[in-house]
Amino acid sequence: MAAPGSITLSAVRRVDAIEPFRVMQLLERARELEAAGRDVVHMEIGEPDFPSPAEAVAAARAALDRGESLYAPSTGLPALKAALSDWYRTTYGLSVDPERILVTPGASGAFLVLYLVLLEAGESVLMPDPGYPCQRHFVRLAGGEPVAVPVGPDSRYHLTPDDVTRHWRAGSRAAVVTSPGNPTGTVAPRDHLEALAASVAALGGRLISDEIYHGLTYGETLTACALELDPTAIVVNGFSKRWAMTGWRVGWMVVPEELVDPCRRVMQNIFIAAPTLSQHAALGALAAGDAVRAMCAAYDERRRYLLEALPELGFTVPVAPEGAFYVYAGAGGLADDTTAFCGRLLEEAGVALTPGADFGRYEARAHVRFSYATALERLREGVARIRAFLGS
Repeated sequence: MAAPGSITLSAVRRVDAIEPFRVMQLLERARELEAAGRDVVHMEIGEPDFPSPAEAVAAARAALDRGESLYAPSTGLPALKAALSDWYRTTYGLSVDPERILVTPGASGAFLVLYLVLLEAGESVLMPDPGYPCQRHFVRLAGGEPVAVPVGPDSRYHLTPDDVTRHWRAGSRAAVVTSPGNPTGTVAPRDHLEALAASVAALGGRLISDEIYHGLTYGETLTACALELDPTAIVVNGFSKRWAMTGWRVGWMVVPEELVDPCRRVMQNIFIAAPTLSQHAALGALAAGDAVRAMCAAYDERRRYLLEALPELGFTVPVAPEGAFYVYAGAGGLADDTTAFCGRLLEEAGVALTPGADFGRYEARAHVRFSYATALERLREGVARIRAFLGS
């Protein structure tokens, strides 16, 4: 038995397994350089460079003027849950009971709650490698085991039904799909998602669909909501990307009815409720309509520029992104270790990129992620600096 006040070894190991979020470390260093007078081209952070909708800001101001500063219900303002239910109807043709919609402090808050509810110690979740870095850490914090499955261009960097079958084991509880993906920007076709959902269901598991980049797609590419294909799927989304509201920290999840009460109880205990003021801002954003098309037009122009410019610098892009605002590029011909490469590029050239090591283990040292959530003229400047850096 541990002595009073001591920290158990299991607790130390759990925290020690949480790696740094490298992109945030790079951003912090970039800010230090900027404070010292350096100019930095930001192609590292996945944050829209568009302002939050004016209607969201106005709704937050009005709520503040009304004194709306008390706790909201733990699962979210009823008006926001009803508005999100309407959004699913108009966007996807889905009928979603507002009671199944749980509002959280960002999509990250939703994932943390989900894994605390779904997992017992040692149980596992399958996820793609490369993939969003915090996913594996959410699972670890809940006492679970992330199973990182190597994926590549042949599957557009998404888990396949065969991947699920081969890597599923006793204690596996769920598999994660993110479409459009981070760091790759690739979209899983509808038939792919349908087959993936069927394979997870056949094994008695749950499909968790991260849909935070829904709506941010280019050309004729469309993204299916997982609930269209599997009504028992768990869907996570938020206002950060599509509505350019990162700092407001409002997300949500749609869960099967049997998970509503367990999630509510966990939410009550770990964060009580999502910020009330931000939920009113989210209501304003939904009432304003969808401004995502204007953002997509700008993102698409930047995407096409990078897809042309990067191969000229020596990067490879085996699969063109169809959504989000990222290019996951091979840099094996330019550097042996892209973490060191990105560090030098920031310090010497004033360009911030994210190394592949942030997104997993599989061929990570040979990849970097470019974010084009920055103005086209800044992307051009960044490419020019990288060209000069490589030439030196």
